[in-house]
Amino acid sequence: MNKRYSLHKIDSAEEFTFSPAEYSYFKYGDKVYAEKFAKELFDGFISQHQEILDTNKEIVVLPSPYMAIPTASNFLCFYFKKYIDFYLFQKGKKSSVLSKINRNHTYTTDYGNLSFEDRKNLIANDTYYLDKDFLRGKLCIFIDDIKITGSHEYTVNKILDEYDVNADFLFMYYAELTNFDIDPKIENFFNYYTVKDVQDVVKVMSKESFQFNTRIVKYILGLGSSNFDYLTSKIKKHHIDDLLELAISNNYHLIKEYENNINTLTQTEIYYGN
Repeated sequence: MNKRYSLHKIDSAEEFTFSPAEYSYFKYGDKVYAEKFAKELFDGFISQHQEILDTNKEIVVLPSPYMAIPTASNFLCFYFKKYIDFYLFQKGKKSSVLSKINRNHTYTTDYGNLSFEDRKNLIANDTYYLDKDFLRGKLCIFIDDIKITGSHEYTVNKILDEYDVNADFLFMYYAELTNFDIDPKIENFFNYYTVKDVQDVVKVMSKESFQFNTRIVKYILGLGSSNFDYLTSKIKKHHIDDLLELAISNNYHLIKEYENNINTLTQTEIYYGN
């Protein structure tokens, strides 16, 4: 089995069945919307495809591939697991298992500005790993927040073929572009709908529901010096600690474009006496 489900269909560039404002906050680390979207996604799916979950196979949920820093879709996946597990509990079945596809590289390019071919070529240069023996015989649900060109699904399917994974696969999205006359750059229209500048990022980071993801870490590390200094002067000390730790864990210190800001973070750590 290889199926796809999406809750929202994007067939217009002006009218949407979900909130671009909430989506923008979600992409920049506000977990309130990750949980909200996960609940909506689960409810929509179960109302139409309950029979897929009426299986004796163990269920594995996986977010889009990442290295060390989770993507926004990872938090969507985490909360989706919460709802699917309660459903399975009510059915007297085993809870799902959270897994991941590991990737070995990263890039500074703004993915939302790319065409399908550019996206495919960019991620084709990456290397991935998954445990095919662990997935064998299971129902694998790959969860992502949005499908624009399908390049990630294409890549995941390619990985599954290369590893000859013998399992059932379901690709699930909160939203999917279905009108291909719409420019793929609409993804960045959603990404930056409410979070447009460094002041907006600071506002998101001030929320109790904030947690770093790949997008916001890359955004901060790519800031010019004045905006970077502004942001680091406004955020909490533990965010600076976390930012430096995450940057190093994802090997961002080896990327020239991020080098100056990471060095500044290191000096900030020294200043605080760490």
